[in-house]
Amino acid sequence: MTKKVMVSPLAGQWFADSERALREEIAERGKGIMAVRGKNVCAAVVPHAGYRYSGRVAAGVFLRIDPKRLSRVVVMGPSHYVDMRNHVSVPDATHFSTPLGELKADTEFVARMRKLPFVTHRPEAHAREHSDQIQLPLIQACLSPDIPVVCIVCGQFDAPNLLSAAAAFKELLDDRTLLVASSDFTHYGANYGYVPFTKDVQKNLETLDMGIFDLFARKDLAGFLERLDETGATVCGRDPLAFLLAMLPADAKVERTAYETSGQMLHDTRNSVSYIGAVVTGAWASPAEGRKPAAVSDGEVPDADCGRLLALARETIARALEVGERRAAAAEPKEVTAGMKAVRGGFVTLHKRGELRGCIGEIVPRREVWKVVREQAINAAFNDPRFEALRKEELGEIDIEISMLTPPKPVGSWREIVIGKHGVVLTKGGRSAVFLPQVAPEQGWGVEETLTHLSMKAGLPQDAWREGAEFLVFEAQVIREKN
Repeated sequence: MTKKVMVSPLAGQWFADSERALREEIAERGKGIMAVRGKNVCAAVVPHAGYRYSGRVAAGVFLRIDPKRLSRVVVMGPSHYVDMRNHVSVPDATHFSTPLGELKADTEFVARMRKLPFVTHRPEAHAREHSDQIQLPLIQACLSPDIPVVCIVCGQFDAPNLLSAAAAFKELLDDRTLLVASSDFTHYGANYGYVPFTKDVQKNLETLDMGIFDLFARKDLAGFLERLDETGATVCGRDPLAFLLAMLPADAKVERTAYETSGQMLHDTRNSVSYIGAVVTGAWASPAEGRKPAAVSDGEVPDADCGRLLALARETIARALEVGERRAAAAEPKEVTAGMKAVRGGFVTLHKRGELRGCIGEIVPRREVWKVVREQAINAAFNDPRFEALRKEELGEIDIEISMLTPPKPVGSWREIVIGKHGVVLTKGGRSAVFLPQVAPEQGWGVEETLTHLSMKAGLPQDAWREGAEFLVFEAQVIREKN
């Protein structure tokens, strides 16, 4: 493999540009912080301002992590400069260079990432971005210069794509991976276009930030996103934080390590940025040693198993209404047959009196279909952002539909798309959207009308599909509850 070194663009601006000065700067930021190395830290929240401002909070996080157990550090930061709707970008590099030397990129992990449909390489996303690169000298100085790293710049995700992407990405993680969500919290003041209050600024900022962080610490993804929308709080790492929340293990515990604001440091709260550090303890689910992945299935699931999957979807939703989503998502069915173990992508769709009431799923075949149904039944009922969460009294009024998908395949032209047979994923300019095969026939659309609506769903002009768009197609075995 040809060596490709990405040189940090931040030296001399965000941190010192010589090895000696940078080591002294990091040592100064970590002065007085007791390095209590936690052995079971699987993730962290780390701010990404210049070291003068957030360096102490950031160093305090890394000094809480035991580097001996780590095989890699994956850093996910937000895209400040490039619009990447429902995508993340990974740089084409084998090494990263900072004033402290070179860090190896985990190229094997990146190669597995690139097989996921939402992972891309956008050079312009990395040209000026600081949110991921600023963590590298801290990793070198506070953890180890020998740990391979993965740098990810995260675009802007809507909820259905976030859940699907996070579920697929989580499959890559093991218990020797540290995932760092790089984020500052509230940016307050006229410089940032956010002035929700003008009195008792520091006190009100802390109340605002802690209210948001408390939802994060409670692992309440829906509440976290809702609070950000309600307050308009300028938390720049919204998407990496949400990505992390969507992947957290069931046993994960979040602990805040520090909170500071630049306004407090400078004794001037007219413009202020908040910095929170946190560690997450828990275990990413590790594949069994030597276990081979199950084969992807193109064949149809037998009728008896279809009935079991529909029953599982309804039982899971009912259980979630009684004991909560997390406990319902961990419940095992009494019987898992061979057909239920078919590896497929899938969507769960809810209708109420014939009207859509929720629909979320995953396109890429990566796990057994019963697991897809269990998780996406919960998401369709409670996490589709287009609808309020399903209420207990509605359960008897909904009908459940499950679409089990074949692996998506590219087509050379939109003219190859067959209505009624193919589901379609349209991608263009970093934006994407999907329709299941049954959507177009239900609406009475032809190919061109379908692609027009699909373009609009992706946030593109109506005719964007005509030039420069890419298409994936798939088929679906659709099963429905009998009325």
